[in-house]
Amino acid sequence: MTAVIERVKRSGKQAVTEAATGDARRDRWRKHRIARRAEFVEAALRALDTHGPDLGMEDVAAEAGVTKPVLYRHFEDKADLYVALGRRGTEILFERLIPAINAELAPVPRIRMALDAFFTVIEEHPNLYRLLAHGGLQEKVVDSDVVAEDKEVIATALTALLGDYMRMFTMDSGAAEPWAHGIVGMVQSTGEWWLDRRSMSRDSVVEYLTQIIWAAIDGLTRQHGVVIDPNLPLEENKVVKLGRSKAAESGAG
Repeated sequence: MTAVIERVKRSGKQAVTEAATGDARRDRWRKHRIARRAEFVEAALRALDTHGPDLGMEDVAAEAGVTKPVLYRHFEDKADLYVALGRRGTEILFERLIPAINAELAPVPRIRMALDAFFTVIEEHPNLYRLLAHGGLQEKVVDSDVVAEDKEVIATALTALLGDYMRMFTMDSGAAEPWAHGIVGMVQSTGEWWLDRRSMSRDSVVEYLTQIIWAAIDGLTRQHGVVIDPNLPLEENKVVKLGRSKAAESGAG
């Protein structure tokens, strides 16, 4: 009877070990696929720099040093790659924008820093921005409009930030939402114009926009008897968090 019990124990331990090994193997494979997919997205970014928004999957495969069939093991089609590029673009933008928006600076330097973060990203990745803003890579309808989603996220965060400050100064915060969407729309429209024309430096366009946005804020606050020194940090530094929704992030291969 003792021998039978020992065999059962050994059999149970073996089953647990095999199950754990299977899970570990699947986990390693999943991590490998995620890492490879990320490598191919970076290769696609480099291919965009070379070939522009009309690049083909063969251009991405060549940049990655693999064949197209290998690439298609990690992406269902061009639309899948398009969405992955969009997610990567969001990461790049938010990595620059979040610290800028939440910087403990005086109002004007803070505005300038946030604008410079946006214009630096589109200057460094102009073809990625054009691709995401105007399409061109997907061969089927893509359910995700990355630029529109990011605009909504940024405008929502800016609404919260402006609303906090307006309430701090005992002002009606109802204007925060239309203000936020107006600012985001103006910056995006100016960014597209600037990418097409390049008729001035990045520093110049950032400075002009900084002046426009601050003039609007200063004018509104003065109407309510609030005078803010544009070059002195405010007593309380309001911060926001930017991030795509879990639904928008789901679906990574």
